[in-house]
Amino acid sequence: MKSLNSIHLSGLRAVEAVGRLGSIKIASEELGVTMGAVSQQVQRTEAQLGVQLFERQNRMLLPTPHLLAMQPHLTSAMSSLSTAIATTQRGREDALTISVAPVFAGKWLVWHLKKFNRAFPDVRVRVEATVDLVDPDASDVDLCIRVGEGPYPGLNAEKLLNQRVFPVCSPALADQIKGPEDIGRLPIIRDPGQMFSWQTWLDLFSLDESILQDGPTFSDGSLCLDAAIAGQGVFLAWETLAVYAVKSGQLVSPFPQRPATGLGYWLISGKNAPRTKAKQAFGSWLKEELQTSIGRPKGADVVNE
Repeated sequence: MKSLNSIHLSGLRAVEAVGRLGSIKIASEELGVTMGAVSQQVQRTEAQLGVQLFERQNRMLLPTPHLLAMQPHLTSAMSSLSTAIATTQRGREDALTISVAPVFAGKWLVWHLKKFNRAFPDVRVRVEATVDLVDPDASDVDLCIRVGEGPYPGLNAEKLLNQRVFPVCSPALADQIKGPEDIGRLPIIRDPGQMFSWQTWLDLFSLDESILQDGPTFSDGSLCLDAAIAGQGVFLAWETLAVYAVKSGQLVSPFPQRPATGLGYWLISGKNAPRTKAKQAFGSWLKEELQTSIGRPKGADVVNE
């Protein structure tokens, strides 16, 4: 059996990040190192463990059974270590711990956080990616970013933005869509954990979900977006999470209508926690950056504000 002393912690950290985020590039952004460094750490850890943790296929890293067994324990261990370190930072003006859902962290926050870092270089931000709604008054977390109906009793909660959705697909599939009813002829990518349904969008055209075809199902919104980019079908995406892929041309939004789901993005903090300048700076930056990043094309319709 391998002893912990024979495995480098930095390598385990790299393995955990790549396994959780599904991408060396995104992991390198989170860890603050180059993609080459992350790749080397992963390979070194595989050699130290004597097992293959990822399968390399067409520039993709797929987890092996070894990694699938390790991943929850690695993530829990890294979170515990981060929490232990962060307890020394709580209430400081130059440090923030942010709790955010993994899909929002991977598809939006990592792409924009560098702007905050440039604007406030003296504030160190630690991102804790979790689906759990952490109590900021009973943990090391300073701020939480969550999507929900609100309000959140017993907490300070500021609504940042209404959540809106719209269909997205690959450019090739978009060529097959001339009207809203054409979506019913294409595979539909589904996330069973979504807090809204296709009916939110179909109601705008007096259509029913019964017209929708079967398609691949993924238990993570990030994977659904990747599947849409790969041309596997049409996905009803959050406006904020799909914006980068649409701007870059990886995805197409065939229709301008973007109805609100009734949910919103919220910035949550503890009632009893100190209001530091770092918190205020991050909150103001986040609200403005969310609004700016949406980048609605000319003619885009915002429905049900």
